[in-house]
Amino acid sequence: MSFDTEGLPQDEVDELVDETIADNEVVLFMKGAAMAPECGYSEAALNRIRRHRDDVECVDVLASIEEFRAALERHSGWTTIPQAYVDGEFVGGSDVLEELDEAGELSETLTV
Repeated sequence: MSFDTEGLPQDEVDELVDETIADNEVVLFMKGAAMAPECGYSEAALNRIRRHRDDVECVDVLASIEEFRAALERHSGWTTIPQAYVDGEFVGGSDVLEELDEAGELSETLTV
């Protein structure tokens, strides 16, 4: 999912983040679009998720990155991007996804 969030007020980005997390089983907030990630960590996170499931909602945060950082921090306590959520719960960024994958736990984590 890509949003034209240029200049969106913080409350609109907050609502967008809240609804996206609530309405999707697996969400990845990332830099760039799913077809064209603009960050190596975002691309790595997306690739790890896609090894285990095809349906992941991707949100490009670049248009309003500071507002997205603030909105995501309310959910995770972290401002780093990318951030993955499964069934409404924060899982982690690319490093955590990598650790889970290497431990053989990512597939189970992504199963809702």
